[in-house]
Amino acid sequence: MFFQWKRRDVLKAASAGLLLGLTGQQTEAASMFGRMFAVPPRETMYFTPNDKFYVVNYSDSPFSLSRDIKADQWQLSITGTVKKPKVLRYDDILKRPALDRAVTLECIDNLPGGDSMGNAMWRGISLKDLLVEMGADTESARDVVFRAADGYDDSIPFERAMRGDVLLAYMMNGVRLPKMHGFPLRAVVPGIYGIKNVKWITEIEVYDGDYKGYWQRKGWTDDGTIKLTSRIDSPGHYQNLRGKEHLFKGIAYGGPETIKKVEISFDGGKTWDSAPHELPLSPYTWVVWYYNWAPPKAGTYQVSVRAIDAKGRLQAPEIVRPSPAGASGLHTIVTIVDQV
Repeated sequence: MFFQWKRRDVLKAASAGLLLGLTGQQTEAASMFGRMFAVPPRETMYFTPNDKFYVVNYSDSPFSLSRDIKADQWQLSITGTVKKPKVLRYDDILKRPALDRAVTLECIDNLPGGDSMGNAMWRGISLKDLLVEMGADTESARDVVFRAADGYDDSIPFERAMRGDVLLAYMMNGVRLPKMHGFPLRAVVPGIYGIKNVKWITEIEVYDGDYKGYWQRKGWTDDGTIKLTSRIDSPGHYQNLRGKEHLFKGIAYGGPETIKKVEISFDGGKTWDSAPHELPLSPYTWVVWYYNWAPPKAGTYQVSVRAIDAKGRLQAPEIVRPSPAGASGLHTIVTIVDQV
C-alpha cells in the first residue's frame, strides 16, 4: 500500500523530525515519526559488488542495454591531433600492459547521503601511454574527447589525461567489465564525476579546442571535480537503539584528494568527535569510518558526519543542489535511543 503525500505535508513532517532532533527529547511523536520514515542501515563495504554499483545513463540515449556489443566486432578509433591515428580491436587492448587501480566513482546528481556512488578495482590500460604512442600533439591539444556507442560524449582536459592516472578499463572487480558498466571499454577518471567517466567508448579524439560534452551543452559543469563528501550507513535514519554502546559506520570521499579526518556530531553540529577510518588501498577511493558511541541518556539525537581532506579542506555544510556542479551538504540522520 502506498500513501500519497502533498509537498507541504512532507515539508511539515521533515520540519517536525528536525525539531525533535534539535531538542533531543524522546516523545511518543518521535517514535511515531520514526516508524513512518525509518530508513534501514546500509552494509558498508570497501568494494561495491558489481550488481550493487550504481548505474546512470543519459535520458536521450537511443542505446539499448539489451543489445550486446560483440567484442570481435567492436573497435576503438584514435583520432584528432595525433601523428598516428589508429583503430584498435578488443584483442589489441588486452595485449597492452595492464594496470589495476582502486577508484571510487560518483554520479554528479548524487545527494548528501545518496547511493549513487561506488568503489571498485578496475583493470585497464593507461590513457596517457596510449596518447603518447599515437603521437598526440602536446602543443595544440586542449581536450581529450570520449565518444560512446550510445551517442553520448564528454571530454577531459588534455593535461588531465596526461597525468597518468586515467584508465581505459575493461575489467571491474576481477571480472570482465559488465555490459551495464560500459563493456567493452570505459573511462575511469579518478576524482571526476561520473558524467566524464564515459562508458561503451568507441572513439577517443585529441581535440584542439574547448570541447563541450552532452551535459555541458545543457548547462552543467565542464570541470566535474567531485566535492568532498561523507555518509552515515548505519544505523539507519530514525532507527531505534537500545543499549549502552552502538557502532556507527559509513564512508567518506575526498574526490581528488585523500581523506585526512572524519568527524561525527550527535548534537546537530554543535560539537564534533573524531571518527577513526580504515586506510584505503589507493588515494583514489573512499574510506570506511566507524565510531563506537555510548549515548549519555535516552532521547532523540541529530547525528551528522563531515570529512576533512589531505589539504585540510573541510566538507562544505551549505546545502547546494546537484545542478550544475554537484551537490554539497552534510548527511544527517535522527537516532532515537529508547533505553541506555
